[in-house]
Amino acid sequence: MAKLRSLVPCCLCPPRGAVDAMDGVKVEVSSRYVVIKNDILELTLSNPDGIVTGVRYNGVDNLMEVLNREDNRGYWDIVWNPPGQRTGIFDVIKGTEFRIIHHDDNQAEVSFTRSWDPSQGGKAVPLIMDKRFIVLRGSSGFYTYGIYEHKEGWPDFGLGETRVAFKLRKDKFHCMAMADDRQRVMPMPEDRLPPRGQQLAYPEAVLLVDPTNPQLRGEVDDKYQYSCENQYNNVHGWISSDPSIGFWQITPSDEFRTGGPLKQNLTSHVGPTMLAIFLSSHYAGEDLSPKFTNGEYWKKVHGPVFMYLNSSQDGCDPSLLWEDAKVQMVMEKSIWPYDFALSEDFQKIEQRGCISGRLLVRDRYIKDDEDLYATSAYVGLALPGEAGSWQRECKGYQFWCRADADGSFYIKNIVAGNYNLYAWVPGFIGDYKFDTPLTISSGDDIYLGDLVYEPPRDGPTLWEIGIPDRSAAEFYVPDPNPNYVNRLFINHPDRFRQYGIWERYAELYPDSDLVYTIGESNYSTDWFYAQVNRRTDQNTYLPSTWQIRFNLDSVKPNSTYKFRVAVASSTLAALEVRFNDQDRPVPHFNSRMFGRDNTIARHGIHGLYWLFNIDVSSAWLVGGMNTIYLKQPRNQSPFQGIMYDYLRLEGPGCQLLT
Repeated sequence: MAKLRSLVPCCLCPPRGAVDAMDGVKVEVSSRYVVIKNDILELTLSNPDGIVTGVRYNGVDNLMEVLNREDNRGYWDIVWNPPGQRTGIFDVIKGTEFRIIHHDDNQAEVSFTRSWDPSQGGKAVPLIMDKRFIVLRGSSGFYTYGIYEHKEGWPDFGLGETRVAFKLRKDKFHCMAMADDRQRVMPMPEDRLPPRGQQLAYPEAVLLVDPTNPQLRGEVDDKYQYSCENQYNNVHGWISSDPSIGFWQITPSDEFRTGGPLKQNLTSHVGPTMLAIFLSSHYAGEDLSPKFTNGEYWKKVHGPVFMYLNSSQDGCDPSLLWEDAKVQMVMEKSIWPYDFALSEDFQKIEQRGCISGRLLVRDRYIKDDEDLYATSAYVGLALPGEAGSWQRECKGYQFWCRADADGSFYIKNIVAGNYNLYAWVPGFIGDYKFDTPLTISSGDDIYLGDLVYEPPRDGPTLWEIGIPDRSAAEFYVPDPNPNYVNRLFINHPDRFRQYGIWERYAELYPDSDLVYTIGESNYSTDWFYAQVNRRTDQNTYLPSTWQIRFNLDSVKPNSTYKFRVAVASSTLAALEVRFNDQDRPVPHFNSRMFGRDNTIARHGIHGLYWLFNIDVSSAWLVGGMNTIYLKQPRNQSPFQGIMYDYLRLEGPGCQLLT
């Protein structure tokens, strides 16, 4: 089918040299290249590798970085490891077989395939990888998607990351945009190298000492500052001012991404580089790296994603290119799943199913006579597992929506298969799972009716700290050190993305750790966003012990209270909890080491979610003032620490806080 052009602002224009946009799609094949073109753009791919070596558009012969080798311009890649090997192997996926899947005046789809064979042993990833590219008539861009297959009986391996990367011309693309409030002129790649740049605590973070653009002097550049949750990661890219061109990566669906809607991935960063990440362990660790063992069969389609090009007249506000890209993103989402992707493994709309219902919340300590609406709940389908397993699921497809104000939800375009239905509700701790596994078949439209989630609760709330929303954003995030600022995030909702704010803890608490008093302290100003180690003058790190002080009128004898600790992120950390005895040799609760999110260093405000439900004997408490000691004992690195989501003490009966 022909792709409809979007409606754009009047100063956006068709590329110079374009004639009739309804002319047909052409394919030219030589021994070295495959060229696909319509009257808007020309896409050049290496043959049979399937590397994007060139994109001609709007009078520019090549938008890809011509200074790079051809195999370092636009490519699919994978990071994998054989069993027992922890270090990942980076592999740019180069095809060995080229095929034209379909070609007529309306569309061209081509395939570049690479397959493992036994003679390769452990030297190559044991997968069949089929990379597809699509150009449509009248479309200002091109699509790409990949089909990965692991045959039954093939060798075991682990998969750490897979993505598509595009490296654009650094002499033209200087402005990056990924959200209305996250766009800026970026440094040049050479600005990150000595002597222009100075590496900070890790290679990704660089202080711009003498950048080519003097206005950027003194700023920090780090690609993780531009990470984004899957649910918002729909369009990002770059703008060239001369000529005025936008190059955008549009992801119309999250179904092929791993880890659910909150999983964070990289987007665009200095290069200029533009990424479509399908699977990675960032902000999660090994939990999001699938392991294929015992010769299991696996097949999955990644994408399609759309590389969209637009342009504007000379002197036109370049921000209109961003606005137009957002319009195009909405259009792409509206026609998902694409009917023009021709792999039989990519299910079309008639092969998929839908599911709907309403989710309610039952918490008798909030409202004892009726259920509450699960307003804005995250409701989704993922492979069968335990409650909450969706955030670590990394082999199948996931389908998510946000519930309406009354808890109603509708999930459409679900790939046929077996799933569990999962949910979590902002404002409540824990995870919901529908008891009955669900099988979605072609054409299904299943109505589940009213579902009821009963969040963890043993007694009335005596006190609470924070908001149960799986994020530490509501806590105190300090201003950055003035010497390590990214100006984009000054007075920005995402102020936590500044470099080095973890070091401010030791400045705020140079001699002793945080003490929070219920009824007096305010978590938005008095609870640091992360429990990190305290740096000393000797450049070593001391473990931190935080205190929560609270008053109880009385303690009900021979009873059990409940202390619930929801954690938004952990990096090689542990949580020891002691009640009214800081020096107790054995803590009342010890989580042991958990989490490999690396969220503190990567400027996030959450990673994986954890919930600890701690039984508290009344013998540990006293009438009057009590103190809970929260110790994070691991102190080998400044990045070992915990981000809390929410803490709550529940009483055993109808006891009230004075």
